[in-house]
Amino acid sequence: MAKIVLGLSGGVDSSVAAWLLKQQGHDVTALFMINWHDTTGVLTGDCPWDNDLMFAKLVAKKLDIPFKTVDLSEQYRKKVVDYMFSEYEKGRTPNPDVLCNREIKFDVFLDEAFKLGAEFVATGHYCRKSEIEKDGKEIYRLLAGADLNKDQSYFLCQLNQKQLAKSLFPLGDISKPEVREIAKKLKLASADKKDSQGICFVGKVDLPVFLQQKLSPKKGDVIEIPVEHFDKPQQTKYTGTEHELKELSKPFIYNKNDGVKIGTHQGAHYYTIGQRKGLNIGGKPLPLFVIATDIDNNIIYLGQGKDHPGLYRNGLFIRKEEIHFIREDLLMAIDEEREYMIRHRYRQPLQKGKLVMKAEGLYIVFEEKQRGITAGQFASWYNGDELIGSGVINA
Repeated sequence: MAKIVLGLSGGVDSSVAAWLLKQQGHDVTALFMINWHDTTGVLTGDCPWDNDLMFAKLVAKKLDIPFKTVDLSEQYRKKVVDYMFSEYEKGRTPNPDVLCNREIKFDVFLDEAFKLGAEFVATGHYCRKSEIEKDGKEIYRLLAGADLNKDQSYFLCQLNQKQLAKSLFPLGDISKPEVREIAKKLKLASADKKDSQGICFVGKVDLPVFLQQKLSPKKGDVIEIPVEHFDKPQQTKYTGTEHELKELSKPFIYNKNDGVKIGTHQGAHYYTIGQRKGLNIGGKPLPLFVIATDIDNNIIYLGQGKDHPGLYRNGLFIRKEEIHFIREDLLMAIDEEREYMIRHRYRQPLQKGKLVMKAEGLYIVFEEKQRGITAGQFASWYNGDELIGSGVINA
């Protein structure tokens, strides 16, 4: 039996995780995190923490486990929200959930759990952990959840060996429908509670309003890029040269003369690659999508149709300081190449690709063109169902 502190959010996943741990005979304490107070830009009724707190208390009482709260809002603002603002200001689209796990749930929260005497922390993530021994050393592996429709290993792609060593994932081997069924049989308050959406611990937001806390509106041009712009032959395959790597991983760069002005916007930093909603421009044969943003000149570029070539690229680049290997024993040497299965956003089916390590960073070249590769997001690479590493997409 181990002393375990579980992050009880008030949702059904962490609720059932708590029950499973107790069934296994562990000494379980529930710890609820308060990470955000400001409601600027938060859509009414979405993920208010006081409502989550009520559900968490009811679940803890039903399961007869100690319940405590901790306010980590100061650390959350500094480590997650300020990072978000900084990334959007640079024209990149961050993934706050990945940062929240690395910086809060498995760092600051871990420290708070240890203060309560915890031997391990547990969460309601759908993923698995295993251990192997290599060269006399124990190595922890992060594996996809058994329910591939709900697998959340991607959100944990920045964890390290120290964090994994102290983490437990009770839901790794069961499915979401099974979790709902268990919660209903136990008559837990969270049984029918909807899954949270939007920014981790903040909720679903009106992004421009939320970002306006620090990033002021600024009127700029909207330029439509015609499909004909891509009539010239493009580099599409990697055969081994460094020139090909750089060409394949470059984002598309446009200027005003490449297209036609079709409207205005209130700030290029409010938009992201692949975005369709919130453009407020109609009258076109096909839906418009953001295919590029130019922060320096405050321009957004659009293309018609989900198959517009401006949405598709063969590769991406990660700077050396933003490369992270969960499996440190599998670090790559300069000029080394490896084939892995890769995803560059959550819920994307794994894609075949090649990792090529260079002195300046890591290049990833896909077997097939990928839609919506976005700077600021995390690319992660898998060997089978094991997540090996990840990095922030620079371009």
